[in-house]
Amino acid sequence: MELNNDIEVNAPVEEVWAAFNDVERIAPCLPGAQLQEIEGEEYRGIVKVKVGPITAQYKGKATFEETDKDNWKVVIKGDGRDTRGAGNASALITATLDPKSDTVTGVNVHTDLTITGKVAQFGRGAIADVSTKLMGQFADNLETLLEEGPAASEAPEATAPAAEAAETPAVRKIDSPEPEAVDLLEVAGTPVLKRAALPVGILFVLIVLRRMLRGD
Repeated sequence: MELNNDIEVNAPVEEVWAAFNDVERIAPCLPGAQLQEIEGEEYRGIVKVKVGPITAQYKGKATFEETDKDNWKVVIKGDGRDTRGAGNASALITATLDPKSDTVTGVNVHTDLTITGKVAQFGRGAIADVSTKLMGQFADNLETLLEEGPAASEAPEATAPAAEAAETPAVRKIDSPEPEAVDLLEVAGTPVLKRAALPVGILFVLIVLRRMLRGD
């Protein structure tokens, strides 16, 4: 499934480019996303998605496939799996920046998406609607982030002796707040609600019946 989204960010292209290449800084701008750890060039975290009473959590990783500043293009590969084993998702995301003016940057995001599981039941049309609205939220969050100014530089760490450095874990944990799950029905509204009403309703009834039979 291929998705195309165009957004505009009220910030100079250099600032937007720097943010796109700083995963730790930009991750909180993505609705439902949380960056949890970094190991080398691999970024790991989760994305939470909710459909009515059902919440799915995708745990995965992302890596930069290409970074081309001359053409303001970055390509990111992401893979995630539902932590309950109910499906998975993978995406190749190409973001291309277009300096509209000194203070406005256009961003085209092309996503080659593959999903399985509950979320896949909605089909391309519904997922495209959700994608468009989530990208709008992302743009708003990114503008707010850039208005706050550049991230404060961290103090350099002391250099450890070679033997001690070899024992230091390569994985760096990220202390970030728990994300709020993206409610697909709330984001997309009526179109998705109509598509989801029957399968979600049936699943909800089955859950209730199961609990009644078990005496929960």
